[in-house]
Amino acid sequence: MNILNASGCLDALAAPGVVAALDGFVTKTVTPDARVGNQPARIAETSHGMLNAIGLANPGRDAFLRDYLPELRSFGKPLWVSVGGFSASEYAETCALLTDVTIEINLSCPNVDEAPESAAEIVAACRAATTLPLYAKLSPAAWDIAEVARAVEAAGADGLTLVNTLRGMALDRRLRPVLNRGTGGYSGPSLRPVALAAVYACRRATALPIVGMGGITTGREALEMIACGATAIALGTVLFADPDAPARVRHELDEALAEAGFGNADDAVGAAHETVAM
Repeated sequence: MNILNASGCLDALAAPGVVAALDGFVTKTVTPDARVGNQPARIAETSHGMLNAIGLANPGRDAFLRDYLPELRSFGKPLWVSVGGFSASEYAETCALLTDVTIEINLSCPNVDEAPESAAEIVAACRAATTLPLYAKLSPAAWDIAEVARAVEAAGADGLTLVNTLRGMALDRRLRPVLNRGTGGYSGPSLRPVALAAVYACRRATALPIVGMGGITTGREALEMIACGATAIALGTVLFADPDAPARVRHELDEALAEAGFGNADDAVGAAHETVAM
């Protein structure tokens, strides 16, 4: 079972040891132009998770391709490049310039204005621009995420990444928003039940491979994501507090699989569906 990092939750160059414990590295989202992101405060802790309103801060597509991507290749790990934009054409233009990576299409960042096109339209534009594997990262806020999954599959997606953060807010003691933007993306343990439901729904709707993420902190929680239908998992917020999480979760997952009577993680994929009438 491959273990990745969630986009934006790990700086590979600052933490090469963490990258070494992963089966692949997912970059921060890359946009055509450089972005400084939102003004501080951009991070807020809550009782059961974290809010971020970074705003897709990144050096821009040209600098990423010239300076950052070659350094990432030196790790010798499979690379996933998270691609963002503010129109379908911007997504597609970036995809067309990439080689020898898996592309994660960030369709659901709650911290910036979204492209006017639908998720399926963006995926279709990217599919026309590249033959590389395309994974569509979807928002758990979609009213019918299974329908979105079917739409992006029809548009050419090779897989799904589930889930992105939910929009949330925290107030300070003066009853003012903590984040300068007001709202931000909510992640952490409280997101896990939402992520499980999304993975479960999408597995019932499609046979596409699914990278499951959202609040995973232990091997047992990783197994639950796999049982709902994930074929790989990603660790996000937990990496900020526990950089040893990839190795620990991998070990705990092996123990959880054995305890549940599975020979390996592949045998457990979709196990939660077996007792539910389709």
